[in-house]
Amino acid sequence: MARIVEPAGARAGNQRVPPGQPEATPAAPTETQRRVREGAGLLAAAAMRRLDEDLDWYRALPAEDRSWVGLVAQAGISSFIAWFADSSRAPHGVSDIFASAPPELTRSISLQHTLHLVRVVVDVVESHADRLAAPGEERELREAVLLYSREVAFSAAEVYARAAEVRGAWDARLEALVVDALVRGDVDDSTRSRVAALGWSGRGQTLVVVGTTAAPIDEVRAADLRRATRRAADDALVGIQGDRLVVFLGGQGDLLAAATSLLPRFGPGPVVIGPLVADVTASAASARAAIAGLQAAAAWPQAPRPVAADDLLPERVLVGDVLARRTLVAQAYEPLAASQGALLETISAYLGTGRSLEAAARSLYVHPNTVRYRLKRVADVTGWDPLDPRESYVLQTALAVGRLDAPA
Repeated sequence: MARIVEPAGARAGNQRVPPGQPEATPAAPTETQRRVREGAGLLAAAAMRRLDEDLDWYRALPAEDRSWVGLVAQAGISSFIAWFADSSRAPHGVSDIFASAPPELTRSISLQHTLHLVRVVVDVVESHADRLAAPGEERELREAVLLYSREVAFSAAEVYARAAEVRGAWDARLEALVVDALVRGDVDDSTRSRVAALGWSGRGQTLVVVGTTAAPIDEVRAADLRRATRRAADDALVGIQGDRLVVFLGGQGDLLAAATSLLPRFGPGPVVIGPLVADVTASAASARAAIAGLQAAAAWPQAPRPVAADDLLPERVLVGDVLARRTLVAQAYEPLAASQGALLETISAYLGTGRSLEAAARSLYVHPNTVRYRLKRVADVTGWDPLDPRESYVLQTALAVGRLDAPA
């Protein structure tokens, strides 16, 4: 590793005074320090030319922003000159260099752009070292500007890292508020604008996935989870509510496959997928169905993982889910009651006689093949097959709640 030689100013008597010793009289500026100070205008003009020649993003800025960036570059040169005159002091950080610029500019210039500015200052001073340094001190001037640029670059990285942490924390709080509002169905213009601010494009459908976490999720795991959800689907929102994890997925791809790919991110236990809805503003229905399904999933130990919320309709009825009750009545009981061919009477007899075709046929005074035909019609009308043990349980629950809700 090359040995860094102290800048001329440090060798000329600008070292820090040891504790307990009387302060020395400040040394007179060296020839190189004087020439660098007098060359400030030359360096600033050269920096402006380099900005316009080398940086495409600078040329693309509006005229007002270009002028502010120019002032920032000149502030960087002035800051170096002031530090070079007394290199015992710590170099000025990025916050000091950007002090003359409006806050809007510091928010719009990225870390990469900031490092471009630092590089321009370094290159300009280095290219003028032979003209500005006293004979024999060119190397000291170059090493001084390298030391200064290193400190400013580290300062820039620290400033932008801190800003990223603040933005991340703010985004997480905003995301938590949005998820809570969507789950409650409290969707207004402010909610829509907040969803858009979080990067939700709004293309395609939306569904909600709900499960539990194996352990409390810290900030690192939460950030990793958010990255995973955004890789799985075009749009994603994550809500961490204690030990419950609520994930909104949206986009034009296969959202069910995206939800399945996220299973390892959930803790052990059921993971419930809500029904697809048109967009995120209508996602309250999907979220409520998924949350109710998670509460009721323990009643069906053989449920697959993940399980659709609509496959848990009987269990959701048991935990008092009004939406599940209405769904069963609308999709099973009412179509059977309105159908021709005694379908409601036949399914009732079939379930009431222990799911026996012969017993149902005897109670209805028909042939068993007639019962079999009518049960096939029941499957066509409702989408649930009475001959399947699980689906016959769904139909039995639908008949029970339908009779309870029927007008007296």
